[in-house]
Amino acid sequence: MSDNINMAAPISKNRKSFQGIVVSTKMQKTIVVEVERKFSHPRFKKLVISHKKYHVHDEDSTCKVGDKVKIIETRPYSRTKFYRVQTILEKAK
Repeated sequence: MSDNINMAAPISKNRKSFQGIVVSTKMQKTIVVEVERKFSHPRFKKLVISHKKYHVHDEDSTCKVGDKVKIIETRPYSRTKFYRVQTILEKAK
């Protein structure tokens, strides 16, 4: 047998990550983050701003409403949670 006991499984590098603002912290270990996305309309070439809310896993409940956070895609924690907090970029005042 070979000595592959210390070999860990490779971590996927193709994970989605977003920056957004925390809009709710009323659930246990879960926050709601609103992500703003800007893109040019394909036909009219006008700048379009879309907003989407994500349920994000926050294990230590360190985030507060108004914080700017970076979230990263991960394994499913529940039916609606597929992201976790990677870092807190800016604390709310």
